[in-house]
Amino acid sequence: MARAVAHCLFATAIGDCGIAWTDEAIAAVQLPEVDAEGTRRRLLRYAGEVPQAQAPEFVAAAIARIQSLLAGAHDDLCDLPLELAGVPPFHCKVYAITRAIPPGEVLTYGEVARRLGEPGAARAVGQALGKNPFAPVVPCHRVLAAGGQSGGFSAEGGAMTKLRMLEIERAQWGATRSLFS
Repeated sequence: MARAVAHCLFATAIGDCGIAWTDEAIAAVQLPEVDAEGTRRRLLRYAGEVPQAQAPEFVAAAIARIQSLLAGAHDDLCDLPLELAGVPPFHCKVYAITRAIPPGEVLTYGEVARRLGEPGAARAVGQALGKNPFAPVVPCHRVLAAGGQSGGFSAEGGAMTKLRMLEIERAQWGATRSLFS
């Protein structure tokens, strides 16, 4: 992955998130951990040891959109530039399909694998999403296990955070209108 030049933390409806950037793209995004320092530490595992700085204009605009998404706005964030240098090609393909899932909709790991043209690769899809350095810009929370089960989620709080994010988006699948209503 290309080296980020700086990072910052920002408040959202679900807690403090982090973002790191290069001169032209987002290098990593981190969902909230237990505290701000935990979020920063996890972000810097993806971004490298880069200084904290004020976000440039394109990053500030991305932050505003991520904040809106996590407050319930339906923004797919698909046009935000991601720094994919060093990301394995299979992961890039998985991330591209996952980015195309609109807010409020879900796919299963198997459906993503089929869209890749690799119907037996559901487990590999899950592994790629488990290493996603761009959540929620790459909305791995919108990918579920077979039968509508939550499956794994590497953000703090695990599956409960995934379900909370889907609830914010008013996600529906099967005969269920919403997860918590």
